[in-house]
Amino acid sequence: MNSRIPVLALAADAVAVVVFAAVGRSTHAEPGDLLGLLTAAAPFLVAVLASRAFPPVRLAPTSLRAGLVVVGVTAAGGLLLRAAVTGRLPLTFVLVATASLAVLLLGWRGLSALVARRVARHRARLH
Repeated sequence: MNSRIPVLALAADAVAVVVFAAVGRSTHAEPGDLLGLLTAAAPFLVAVLASRAFPPVRLAPTSLRAGLVVVGVTAAGGLLLRAAVTGRLPLTFVLVATASLAVLLLGWRGLSALVARRVARHRARLH
């Protein structure tokens, strides 16, 4: 595996979490300030980092299996951290957050796999 892939996968996961937080904040008409965005994203970013402790994420960070682990750890960990800070955890937020994170964290992996397959097919035709 290219040594940059784990770093790029972590960056893509972090971007996905920040997009999740930004969309959530804009949906609720919250101010668009950077501090508010980072505060909303922080519990989930901590959980994304924690997901790197699991072997599937370390060994093949762009795989679907790794994506499922990242979704599970990020959703559960981020929601628990958020609940610890806010003192509440509405069921609707749990459902929407989990679904949104799954779409974003698995979505970029699916696009990455599609592009990799097309590049490999193109290279095979050239040889």
